Amino acid sequence: MNWILLVIAGLLEIGWVYALKLSDNFANLKFTALAVILLVLSLVALSLSLRTIPIGTSYAIWTGIGAVGAALLGIFLFGEPATSMRLVCIALVVAGIVGLKLSAA
Repeated sequence: MNWILLVIAGLLEIGWVYALKLSDNFANLKFTALAVILLVLSLVALSLSLRTIPIGTSYAIWTGIGAVGAALLGIFLFGEPATSMRLVCIALVVAGIVGLKLSAA
């Protein structure tokens, strides 16, 4: 269950980063509020996952999910370049997340 909470926390992190982008530097209060709510929920889920998952593993996986998700959102929704170097780096982060999960099992 704690691993599921950690994945949820990572997905919520992607959500709050997306809402933060749409907040237009906090000018759009609807998306600003959504970003804050998703951030709090992400931190709660991360905190709950720490009951059995080591903090170093949890934090690295949480930020890794968020980083990969934000990078992919940038590519698919905001027209950021999908250069080969960028995709290789995203793949390396994913490999690190998988490696941490396998080493903590």
